[in-house]
Amino acid sequence: MTVDTLGLPMAVPAPGLPARVRIHEVGARDGLQNESMTVPTAVKAEFIRRLADAGLTTIEATSFVHPEWVPQLADAEKLFPQVSELPVALPVLVPNARGLERALALGARRVAVFASATESFARANLNRTVDEALAMFAPVVSRAKAEGGHVRGYLSMCFGDPWEGPVPAAQVVRVCRALLDLGCDELSLGDTIGVATPGQVTALLSALNEAGVPTEALGVHFHDTYGQALSNTLAALQHGVTVVDASAGGLGGCPFAKSATGNLATEDLVWMLRGLGIETGVDLGRLVATSEWMAAHLGRPSPSRTVRALSPRAAQAESQAASQAASDAVSHKEQ
Repeated sequence: MTVDTLGLPMAVPAPGLPARVRIHEVGARDGLQNESMTVPTAVKAEFIRRLADAGLTTIEATSFVHPEWVPQLADAEKLFPQVSELPVALPVLVPNARGLERALALGARRVAVFASATESFARANLNRTVDEALAMFAPVVSRAKAEGGHVRGYLSMCFGDPWEGPVPAAQVVRVCRALLDLGCDELSLGDTIGVATPGQVTALLSALNEAGVPTEALGVHFHDTYGQALSNTLAALQHGVTVVDASAGGLGGCPFAKSATGNLATEDLVWMLRGLGIETGVDLGRLVATSEWMAAHLGRPSPSRTVRALSPRAAQAESQAASQAASDAVSHKEQ
């Protein structure tokens, strides 16, 4: 028996929070793109199916980037048809007009572009200035909208940059406004290297509102480098944000920013939201089983604390490790 079957966590709603949150699951794209090994297409497709079966309604499937940029996602044309009939939203990342054409040819109608709030990361990620990248996205967004599509604008380095340090809110606001003016339906504010703290999150969201960017158009994407992802998420929820990016099992980082560590684990997010009485539609048990299954394919344990707490296999491994450590300590003392 696990705590999840004992009615835990106890739901205690807090005032001022949304009744429901939509989780934008990024494990199959943002998570797997940072793996050193290439995951077989069939495993990726099964991963997405299991995530859908766990109740996630938005699952970012893949990225139509050039295979040389992100070889782990070079199978986008093979993967997408295998999951396209699932009754969930399956957005895909498109870096340019060619990527969009590839996605549209397979029937994808929910796409995302990936911009930067800083010049350094724009150069590292897209080999362009911020404004040059925005100019490149203009026809992409326009064409996607003309095809009846939904466009998400990712904005990285919203809180700190490994080359430039702190990122002024005004800088983020400018690019957010530009993405909305291009026609993006939704923006995802990325803490790419995980340096944000709750006060900074609240300040940025307020600055965006003051500039005419509605909270309803915003999602948040936190990395847990300094253990702040959940506290930053709570600050965003208190501000009215209802879309939160997360990655099953805490998979992922960013291949173009080496200081970026794993995304907020979807299981850890669901545990907190359940404790706050916020609906997600996610079956936590099935989600944990899915992340444990993927961890086995990757050959390493999931970094998610909730997966480790609720997974019998993970719990057994931790118990064995603790017993071995105690035995080693006694042996050392006797020597």
